[in-house]
Amino acid sequence: MIKTADLCDTYIDQLQVLEIPLQSFGQKQHFHGEIATLKLFEDNTLVRTVLEQQGNDRVLVIDGGGSSRCALIGDNIAALIEKNNWAGVVVYGCIRDAFDINQMNVGIKALGTTPVKSIKRNEGQTDITVRFGGVEFTPKDYLYADVDGIVVSKEKF
Repeated sequence: MIKTADLCDTYIDQLQVLEIPLQSFGQKQHFHGEIATLKLFEDNTLVRTVLEQQGNDRVLVIDGGGSSRCALIGDNIAALIEKNNWAGVVVYGCIRDAFDINQMNVGIKALGTTPVKSIKRNEGQTDITVRFGGVEFTPKDYLYADVDGIVVSKEKF
């Protein structure tokens, strides 16, 4: 297991550290992998589309604009994380079905929860650099997440 605190102790000059606290959901409290990205707002159509693809142990970072008005992941979409071999998901937004997701062998970090489902307009962008919490999440960089926080690096450790 790679701990974010240990990475910070050794490589702080090579890391970006997420400045906002995210809540953990699912049974995987620690995950890491190469970054894939989505940028969208209150529309989770692309979230499902991407998570239906093989993850190959990557981490999907979703810039949902920090909205808490609707959820970008629910239990059905969360099931795709494990089924399609995604290491984890980071959501700058909310999820729903938290009780069910917490029973799954998945790792999700998100701002919080809401019971409201998202709209479906099939809008958003994939594989672009997204920014939130003082961090630039660039596809093919590496993300490390645990109970202490999230760090991002150009290098794989």
